[in-house]
Amino acid sequence: MERVEAGAYPGESPSKPRQGTAVSLERIMRLLSEGEIEPQRLIPWGSNYTFLVTVRDDSLSALAVYKPQRGEAPLWDFPTGTLCLREMASYLVSQTLGWPLIPPTVLREGPHGLGSLQLYIENDPEANYFTFREERLKDLLPIALFDIITNNADRKGGHCLLGMDGRIWAVDHGLTFHVQRKLRTVIWDFQEQPVPRRYLDDLERLHQHLEEPGGLREALSRLLTEEEIRAFALRIQRMLRVRRFPKPGPGRSHPWPLI
Repeated sequence: MERVEAGAYPGESPSKPRQGTAVSLERIMRLLSEGEIEPQRLIPWGSNYTFLVTVRDDSLSALAVYKPQRGEAPLWDFPTGTLCLREMASYLVSQTLGWPLIPPTVLREGPHGLGSLQLYIENDPEANYFTFREERLKDLLPIALFDIITNNADRKGGHCLLGMDGRIWAVDHGLTFHVQRKLRTVIWDFQEQPVPRRYLDDLERLHQHLEEPGGLREALSRLLTEEEIRAFALRIQRMLRVRRFPKPGPGRSHPWPLI
């Protein structure tokens, strides 16, 4: 049986895997959606129940991160039971844009009920935004822009992973898509800088997808409220109009803890 390793599927661009055989994104999504989930262990950090599990079918297996809906801690500003839905919505948007690099994610039933299931990315445990920001700044730009349009309230330094494939991966998108401004991030390196043209073109295309019936909008409507989708579209429109990264606002602009 083959095992999926970090970097063993192309993602945004082809990459030679560190171990294992290259596997298509479609094949990994099928494994995550239909494979048998074998509980492995509870990940002890974080305020929500998160499990590292093995997913396997007849010919493939992979480690994955399972976040069950019923294990989400109540929050005063996000409706209970919606964090796994926001994880899924973030992945769908990233796939439409082509950035940032978010691990393959599905929403499905698991050992503890409905939850998000995301391919585990083997990464350097000593690396995070603060350790690689200077040499990998250009790779952090799409993550910063994504956080603005999805209104990410929790971009900690440790939510940017340096995969063993050498790429920067973005994870933990449960606190996104709030209708009120909630942007809290450690990535303020680009404040007041112009957004590169290629990313503006991608945002134009994303906005067009949101305006069309069916497709992305229909998929998001199963995960977010109509008000949240409208607020998302307005944030995209504002970015297309302003064309610059914002600076921190007068309120809380950084997550806690920072890593």
